[in-house]
Amino acid sequence: MNREAQWEVVIGLETHAQLKTQSKIFSGASTAFGAEPNRQACAVDIALPGVLPVFNREAAVCAIKFGLSVGATIAPRSIFARKNYFYPDLPKGYQISQFELPVVSGGGLQIRVGETEKFVNLTRAHLEEDAGKSLHEDFQGKTGIDLNRAGTPLLEIVSEPEMRSSAEAVAYAKALHALVQWIGICDGNMQEGSFRCDANVSVRRPGAELGTRREIKNLNSFRFMQQAIDFEVQWQINEIEEGRKIQQATVLFDPDSGETRAMRSKEDAHDYRYFPDPDLLPLEITPAWIDQVKADLPELPQAMQQRFQSDYGLSAYDAAALTAQRGLADFFQRAVALTGAAQAKLVANWLQGEISARLNREERDIADAPVTPEQLAGVIARIVDHTISNNIAKKVFEALWAGEGSSADAIIEAQGLKQITDTSAIEALVDEVLAANQKSVEEFRAGKEKAFNALVGQAMKATKGKANPQQVTDLLKKKLGG
Repeated sequence: MNREAQWEVVIGLETHAQLKTQSKIFSGASTAFGAEPNRQACAVDIALPGVLPVFNREAAVCAIKFGLSVGATIAPRSIFARKNYFYPDLPKGYQISQFELPVVSGGGLQIRVGETEKFVNLTRAHLEEDAGKSLHEDFQGKTGIDLNRAGTPLLEIVSEPEMRSSAEAVAYAKALHALVQWIGICDGNMQEGSFRCDANVSVRRPGAELGTRREIKNLNSFRFMQQAIDFEVQWQINEIEEGRKIQQATVLFDPDSGETRAMRSKEDAHDYRYFPDPDLLPLEITPAWIDQVKADLPELPQAMQQRFQSDYGLSAYDAAALTAQRGLADFFQRAVALTGAAQAKLVANWLQGEISARLNREERDIADAPVTPEQLAGVIARIVDHTISNNIAKKVFEALWAGEGSSADAIIEAQGLKQITDTSAIEALVDEVLAANQKSVEEFRAGKEKAFNALVGQAMKATKGKANPQQVTDLLKKKLGG
């Protein structure tokens, strides 16, 4: 038995999604990113004496949207509590959060790792305010405090500890990241801190009780998440196998060294001395309010996947890939509306092939793709009516991506890329190729199939790829008696 099989990894994620509201959760200060330090921190945010928080209704709408999207229970009455701890970027000395009665309970997410699907249950999702930010650079050894982020609305989403590998954790985080953007409650910008994950990691012998967990804080990239969890798992296994006990702790991941390091001992709930916030009324959500929010929800990814399979005959894999991002799904649907449902698979192939490859290489999002759904539909239309071959279509696509023309038709016309389909013209060309390549003809007749492919290649080369490949193949077979 190998070493890894002797241990079971247990992972749960706590994710902070910054909500897309114009103002903060308990004040009217702006939530816009990028302002100069402390320019978006009002009297409520910096906890001046006598100020009172006022709840932002839009934050509750975001929480309801999320609860509906994951099949959770939305509490008709939830309570805000004070989470007490002292840190320089927390002016009040406490954070307003939810503890015993969260706004969302239960639900879950379907994830896919390779060909395997898994359902990850959620424990809860609760509303809370963000703290400020400590700045350690450019202060000559001192620390600066920026309170622009203080009071920014967050939805903290807590999973059950049901993930068993870093790959599953990353798949869950990506699915959650896509969902909160899909329903429009979070912009998902990990570089700006809009979507941050904490990973609770422990190891145990298969069938044993849960091990002691360590929490890896503030993972803001999926690559770092995988690296951090993998290192932490091996570190914990080594510690236990060498006879040492794991101490519950909060740790940070250092991308430069690829290692986690302890930051402080991990607090438990009782350490924060939670109690209901006396300045805030309970949050009450009526069935009518839930119905109103539900009516505004877009079609959700899983429902869209099923529709893509039933309406367009796509595989489960293709449907899942196309609904991984709302922008990708929207692009696909716009293109198919122009090409017709019969070409849905061809549209899917182009999106998952040429377009995705280009976007990944250039680190772009689908929203920034230089080729529009209308332009892709134009390329596909010319493939279907045999105006161009698949190879020429790639040249047309490259020209569109480079901005060398406004449409497939314009590029085909300007560059003379129209496919040759005239049978007599192709037959004359085939005769020339056969006459000039007698050695390949003899090899083919001697049973060497590769020689036939060489003849096809010579014919296509002679027309710079513009001859219809099928016609070339058929004529060569006819003339060679194949």
